[in-house]
Amino acid sequence: MLSVQKADGTIEPFSEEKVRLSLQRAGVPKLLEEKALEHVKEKAYDGIASWELYHHISKFLGKSSHPYCRSKYSLKQSIMMLGPTGYPFEDFIAKILEVHGFTVAIRQILSGKCVTHEIDVIAQKASQSIMVEAKFHNNSGNRSDVHVAMYTKARFDDVKVKNHLHEGWLVTNTKATTDAIAYASCEALKIISWSYPAGESLRDLVEKYTMHPVTVLTSLSLAQKAQLLQHHVVLCKEICADNTLLNYLSLSKEEKQRTIEEIHFICEEEENSNNS
Repeated sequence: MLSVQKADGTIEPFSEEKVRLSLQRAGVPKLLEEKALEHVKEKAYDGIASWELYHHISKFLGKSSHPYCRSKYSLKQSIMMLGPTGYPFEDFIAKILEVHGFTVAIRQILSGKCVTHEIDVIAQKASQSIMVEAKFHNNSGNRSDVHVAMYTKARFDDVKVKNHLHEGWLVTNTKATTDAIAYASCEALKIISWSYPAGESLRDLVEKYTMHPVTVLTSLSLAQKAQLLQHHVVLCKEICADNTLLNYLSLSKEEKQRTIEEIHFICEEEENSNNS
């Protein structure tokens, strides 16, 4: 049986089911799903790195009859491109909270009981006030461990009374360790990581509410994506609602049309659900 080396160095058996699930989450048509699976099985070898499997599938999708499936398939890697500073990731988390009805403020300076803190995101809805620590990693092998959870809880405890905050959240784009989750559960700290909690993980929230960042777009260069982020254009759905946001970029008519087509493909799931 073939084995796969994950980003954190651990080894696990190669799983056709995991490959299928990742393709299905990206909206890959059934026939193309089968072809992509056969392709990666041909390329796989014992001990292959997970990033190499991803690369083979991503490249295959990009050259297929449904090239924009590559955009959704590359979600995890695209979120890691919301760096290197982490500020775009904070903007990204704020946008997700806004969709859930929160009023948000980013990078706020708050006085605590002991010291002053810069808080990544403050979110408010009705009587609910939340402090959010947005922990960004640009390597999928990096995890938010118990020390990150303890640090977040300590900051929350210092600012909560003076600023009338009710909850502390830790949101990260990679995984949280078992100890971090156990500590958070014990201390009433909410954790949202790439795959936790089930049904409400960062991946689930992005896919369910079509919150794909502009970094998924294959029709734009890295520099063009960075330019959009500098103008706080973080989500594809923002451009789907207002194509003039692409005017920040010097695109030809053909380039702009290609980008709009890709964005509409990404937003398609939400549009279909709204029309059903």
